Amino acid sequence: ALVRGTVERGGSVDEPIARHPTQRTKMAVVKTGKPARTHYRIVERFLDCTLVECALETGRTHQIRVHMAAIGHPLVGDQVYGGGASRIPKGPEFHRQALHARRLGLVHPASGKPMLWKSNMPVDMADLIETARTLAFEARALAEEADDDWDEDFADGPEIIYAYGDGSEDDDDID
Repeated sequence: ALVRGTVERGGSVDEPIARHPTQRTKMAVVKTGKPARTHYRIVERFLDCTLVECALETGRTHQIRVHMAAIGHPLVGDQVYGGGASRIPKGPEFHRQALHARRLGLVHPASGKPMLWKSNMPVDMADLIETARTLAFEARALAEEADDDWDEDFADGPEIIYAYGDGSEDDDDID
């Protein structure tokens, strides 16, 4: 999932989920809801968004979207839980949730057999992540270019320049 904002560290969200009390087409963290637990870890940080990998212990409707929004990091492109934000902060619009299940596993309820499906990253989401990466790189380069951090220039002590004479061109020739 590509989420808005800078996620400081990985963690878990252990909050119950149920239908939103007033907006019945949405799910929400609700005290009387069903237990839901989402673990997340940081994959990569960008300028104003973070790529996270989520692992679910439960499988509630919209669980990743609800839990990430609940901790202040809604998915890029999520117009339902993201407060209308549909883009990375300085990038192009993204017309769906920036969410992809690269691996989905479950135990089949009838046979009891473990099942696993894998899927490559869709091109539109890979392009979105690359755009976020490029914007972050460009922002860092501009910040470094504008950074006149003189204390780095003098890490070994200040450079001392001695000048002799009256400043004329002939003063450059020291015998």
